[in-house]
Amino acid sequence: MNDDLASLIRTIPDFPKPGIQFRDITTLLLDPDGLATAVRRMVDATRGPVDLVAGIEARGFLFAAALAVPLRAGVLLIRKDGKLPGATIAEEYALEYGEDRIAMHADACAPGARVLLIDDLIATGGTARAAVRLLRRAGAEVGQAQFLVDLPDLGGADALRSDGIQVDALVSFPGH
Repeated sequence: MNDDLASLIRTIPDFPKPGIQFRDITTLLLDPDGLATAVRRMVDATRGPVDLVAGIEARGFLFAAALAVPLRAGVLLIRKDGKLPGATIAEEYALEYGEDRIAMHADACAPGARVLLIDDLIATGGTARAAVRLLRRAGAEVGQAQFLVDLPDLGGADALRSDGIQVDALVSFPGH
């Protein structure tokens, strides 16, 4: 159904290391019609009213802002820890080799706010799952996450579903 969008995403073999097929969305971002189509389809896939669209650093910010306007919602930034001024709350998550932390402003989300989580791509789901935990800790109601690209063989979308999240992606690429 979204072959038109998939054709705008280039694959760069062996980046950042041998065996990885990097899905580069910058080619879609350069195409005004492709970008507009992706945003429209993500808006159309949104269920229920949304108070905030939470975007994960950094490409998630682009889609969060683009969706927030037609959804008449605010934009909440989920950033790497240490990048936001003021009081923050943070959540750790596992990486392939070690751990990382994401954060948001402590006052960015009122309890009960209906939040849509957005990022450009879901792979293993570590960052997205940490974002859901962080938002829920702040009192948000997070029931849906959207991605431009899903790499289903890495299991991230299924992991989010096991956390009770409705997951939608416009394009799916098998493999790594």
